[in-house]
Amino acid sequence: MMKVLCALYAVSVSAALAVDLPDVLKSANGKTVDSVAVWESARRPEVLELFKTQVFGRNPVERPASLRFEAVDAGTEMLEGKALRKRVNIRYSGPGGEGTIRLTAFIPKAAQPAPAFLLICNRPEQNIDPERNVKSPFWPVEELVARGYAALSFQTGDVDPDTFDGFTNGVHGVFQPDPQVRSPEAWGTIAAWAWGASRIMDWIETEPLIDRTRVAVVGHSRGGKTALWCGASDTRFALTISNDSGCGGAKLNRMDLPLSEHIARINTVFPHWFCGNFKQYGDNEAALPLDQHMLIALLAPRLAYVASASLDDWAGQPGEFRSCVLASPVWRLYGKKGLVGETFPAADTPLQEGCIGYHLRTGKHDLALYDWERYMDFADRNWRRSLVR
Repeated sequence: MMKVLCALYAVSVSAALAVDLPDVLKSANGKTVDSVAVWESARRPEVLELFKTQVFGRNPVERPASLRFEAVDAGTEMLEGKALRKRVNIRYSGPGGEGTIRLTAFIPKAAQPAPAFLLICNRPEQNIDPERNVKSPFWPVEELVARGYAALSFQTGDVDPDTFDGFTNGVHGVFQPDPQVRSPEAWGTIAAWAWGASRIMDWIETEPLIDRTRVAVVGHSRGGKTALWCGASDTRFALTISNDSGCGGAKLNRMDLPLSEHIARINTVFPHWFCGNFKQYGDNEAALPLDQHMLIALLAPRLAYVASASLDDWAGQPGEFRSCVLASPVWRLYGKKGLVGETFPAADTPLQEGCIGYHLRTGKHDLALYDWERYMDFADRNWRRSLVR
């Protein structure tokens, strides 16, 4: 299987290099970006705007004035006294009504504020059971706390249900109650979920038990797409983790991978995920003024991690890896290493020496304990923490 995958990758890389991929360090006016100052003042805002107008959509509001935090559980001892569980209702209101995001946080008891992992959960609620009666590797609270990390999670459906109803439900209905006036640049559901993660960061900034300078946002599949857009648009997140995110996430659109999902299909099956403008690029990827390596580049100089699974051809593993390679020059502007290693790695051999981490896990499309362990290893390595076993 791995020989076939590596052979496919070699062919795909040749194809990717043969097409006209946008240069992340070349502005729309043709000028080469050769300094941090030019990247931050000109090229980065340009790339960010492209993703807003052509892919994810533009938010009608960031932090609403109506935002408030209501403690449901101010601190219950859990995990045999090793952690405090806090539960918060994050409430907001707009022209179309009110909304609530239910946050659960397990915070290890420690002398110093704990770094944290925030999971964007796109799976059923039992995957993030706050009572810990159901323990899922999708959110391994016990392992995270044992390593000294706070474990936070919310369910995407709280922000916006994953169904297409003309953008009248969830947060869309709260802030844009009239879908008849919706523009082609209006935010889709992935942007709404990312907005929800940022509202949780608003709460984190009020919580003294969490180190707000060391917070990772994590997502799997559609949640991985969401995590990338969240980290790109909200620089408060120190580490962004994309697990099996595929098309619209870490995978290059222009890399010809016949077994993977493409823009035309994702917009047909999930017409609510992206903005209206993204639909024009179905079967016309070459017309895109961007590609997904540029999304990863928006995370620089912070930490990024992309992971794939060996049996997950649908997500286009070589395209996810190649995006990391092509994003790396932006980290070099800052005198940092991006992804260290340009050869597609064998399964279960993580690349973690730079500011971009990558691994290919043996197995299917999932967020497994192996993935979480590698993410914690990467955070330990970069946040200079001693491993807690």
